[in-house]
Amino acid sequence: MIAQVKDKFHQLFEKDPVIVTSPGRINLIGEHTDYNEGFVLPAAIDKKIIYAIALNGTDTCNVYALFNNEQRSFSLKDIKPGEGWINYLMGVVYQLQQRGFEMKGFDCVVSGDIPIGAGMSSSAAVEGGLVVALDHLLGLGLGRMEMARIGQLAEHTFPGVKCGIMDQFANLHGRKDQVMLLDCRSLEFQYFPFEFSAAYKIVLCNSMVHHSLASSEYNVRRAQCEEGVEVLRAYYPGIRSLRDLNAEQVEQYKDKLSPKVYDRCLFVTQENERVGKACAHLQKNELDEVGRLMYASHEGLSRLYEVSCPELDFLAGLARERPEVAGARMMGGGFGGCTINLVEADKVDEFISFIQSRYNEKFGKVPEVYVTSIEDGAKIN
Repeated sequence: MIAQVKDKFHQLFEKDPVIVTSPGRINLIGEHTDYNEGFVLPAAIDKKIIYAIALNGTDTCNVYALFNNEQRSFSLKDIKPGEGWINYLMGVVYQLQQRGFEMKGFDCVVSGDIPIGAGMSSSAAVEGGLVVALDHLLGLGLGRMEMARIGQLAEHTFPGVKCGIMDQFANLHGRKDQVMLLDCRSLEFQYFPFEFSAAYKIVLCNSMVHHSLASSEYNVRRAQCEEGVEVLRAYYPGIRSLRDLNAEQVEQYKDKLSPKVYDRCLFVTQENERVGKACAHLQKNELDEVGRLMYASHEGLSRLYEVSCPELDFLAGLARERPEVAGARMMGGGFGGCTINLVEADKVDEFISFIQSRYNEKFGKVPEVYVTSIEDGAKIN
């Protein structure tokens, strides 16, 4: 892929580029907790967005996307939300301008192998890769957490998805063979070794359902959680978000919340508790216990948070039938995308064959399956 991107860049712009690789991410557990100031346990993976990029001495930014062979341009003097994928790049440039940095025009070619709509956060990889590139080319001196904030705000203001910080954080802070516990309020984090990489593989099974509902429903879920906090603040005056409550406290005032808002709040508080338990089990090398928490997470996402779909539920159910699977759950915003499965390394082929066969019987399509590894975050190559 790097060679392809370089070749296309030379062909279009006839100069030498800087190369940036920017990974997708998995999230072992802790879904829809980030925008509730809770805890998440993500990692960067070996699926990547790749940039070839160089300054061009003008006020225009020219971008060629290899994934759809489309070239788009925008002026630094008039950046406003547009249509499609270019929004993610324009949003980054706009946020840098808002911080007072003098932007300069650039030429770039972008490609990658992160499946779109599969819940591996291709958008954060696009954002993170560009901010790393511009920081390098313009000598901005940005810290990694500030870069993550820029990517998050870019997504808020241009594509209009009110995402939490997890995806951008994981993209920029990834470390090979380690997952990261992130406190989404304080932004403090610590690494936990994923010491099972020889015995187990992280296998992502794509439902092949594009999560077209995810963006709009994501914002609905966020609003429901905020509504719950407003109601519960009457009984717990010091709370700022669901992060400040446990599941028992939510249950105590169930009758004060609408049924949907109660379910959302209960899920988030339970999920935060599961993240803490998962870290304790990782430290003790208790992968089976982590797996049980993953299955419980999926149940909550499906029944309480209602962001699953029949295809994802079916995939998670198939995983439960397999003794070689330690745990599985849907991953990402929901309504499609992938399940994440922890599968014994020597049984991966057998697992894939089973999943694809049974899923095809049920839904008439063969799911794509990705065997991934945990890798470093976005970087200059």
